[in-house]
Amino acid sequence: MTAAPFSGVLRAAVLQMTAGPEIAANMDAADRLLRQAKDQGAVFATLPENVARMVQGRERVLAGAYEEEAHPALARFRDLAAETGLWLMTGTLACLTEDGRAANRCFVIDPAGQVLARYDKLHMFDVELANGERYRESATFRPGDVARVVDTPWGGLGLTVCYDVRFPQLFRALGKAGARIITVPSAFTVPTGRAHWHVLLRARAIETGCWVLAPAQVGTHDGGRQTYGHALIISPWGEVVADAGGETPGVLVADLDLSKVDEARSMVPSLLHDRAFEGP
Repeated sequence: MTAAPFSGVLRAAVLQMTAGPEIAANMDAADRLLRQAKDQGAVFATLPENVARMVQGRERVLAGAYEEEAHPALARFRDLAAETGLWLMTGTLACLTEDGRAANRCFVIDPAGQVLARYDKLHMFDVELANGERYRESATFRPGDVARVVDTPWGGLGLTVCYDVRFPQLFRALGKAGARIITVPSAFTVPTGRAHWHVLLRARAIETGCWVLAPAQVGTHDGGRQTYGHALIISPWGEVVADAGGETPGVLVADLDLSKVDEARSMVPSLLHDRAFEGP
């Protein structure tokens, strides 16, 4: 017999950070914010993309990447989870792969410090913006090819990263596979953030009937790169429950009523209404 979905309240945290080039300093900052989240009663905490190191340039990224089992940030996150009793979604770490690139990889760690799941960012941010900013993530990062929904005490947790938010088919697949919460750790650019961040994340919550947690990088980083911030917590009805703003690091904590997932999906059960069709 399948257990009934959890319909209680989960106190969750999203972190907003301004990561720099030094892993130790970034992990110290993450440590402080995670302890703040714990002090505010959070049970589950989420961290942004590039949480341990934000640098520009392929050579510099790869010079600071590690094989997963040797990554100092992963080891510290495991210790922090065990010490604080928090569930963690770590944000992403650069983990070396066999083809000479890195995976932009996030981890889910339980309160015993065990890695329950990992997810490699599927979609690469290969774009050239109108202001001249140019990104070729695929030159540095090997894209993943597997979507992940992790079993937790609160139900399915769907994993995505940043640019994945522009691909609704991924989110729909996660929702149909049992996700009730979806995380979107990000380091969004300022121009695309101003134009699209809130509306894309609200749309993904509405389409799936999931809580969406979007921890974010904010401010000015190595080499002058700027990120948009506005870490968000969004309800299954698409309401912005909490917004960290676009200025400073910090912690957002909110109570996620998981019954709202079933409520939203019962009112608009679109996940059940797929129909086969011929392509255009």
